[in-house]
Amino acid sequence: MLRKQTGNMYDFVTHTWNPIKGKCMHDCKYCYMKKWGNLKPIRLDENEMKTDLGKGNYIFVGSSTDMFAENIPKEWIADIIYFCEGYDNTYLFQSKNPARFLDFEFPEKTILATTIESNRDYPEISKAPKITDRVDAMISLACQDFKTMVTIEPVLDFDVDVLVGIIECIDPDFINLGADSGGHNLPEPTYGKLLELIARVDIKQKKNLKRLMRLK
Repeated sequence: MLRKQTGNMYDFVTHTWNPIKGKCMHDCKYCYMKKWGNLKPIRLDENEMKTDLGKGNYIFVGSSTDMFAENIPKEWIADIIYFCEGYDNTYLFQSKNPARFLDFEFPEKTILATTIESNRDYPEISKAPKITDRVDAMISLACQDFKTMVTIEPVLDFDVDVLVGIIECIDPDFINLGADSGGHNLPEPTYGKLLELIARVDIKQKKNLKRLMRLK
């Protein structure tokens, strides 16, 4: 089902579409899908492949699970991308395993995004690929014509110079910065670090960041 964007989503996204459903292998502590309890194993919902994606929409494909995680069959991903090509929309594909982006061809109007919550790895919070792996993959995308995005959300405690260096190396078209909205007791940066990051990088701040910006 094509759903209109609601809640704490990117303000440029108009709709979400989730043909792959089930528990994400990255098992991030802060994942909003955890509110639904124990999810079923990962699967391709064949009924979703009959969805009318319309025209002129900005669709986040796979917002409820990482459709590029290592346990997602390549054939599923290829079929979904091929289906998207049949509709004149702009598509956002986001993954914490962006190395798999390199295995596929995407519609012309596509943004490829990854999450980089920090320059530091927090294996107790997420089983996703290491930050360095995500960075290397996004740098490899630079020679392609697609627009790219880095989302620093939920932002975790970081080292300013290192994180700024990462962003400069990736050189994304868009950068999003947001905080944990679910009260997951995450290790978060200080007010001062956030101010310095914002001063040094052209970054889109989400409304949920206001909580951290008050923590002086």
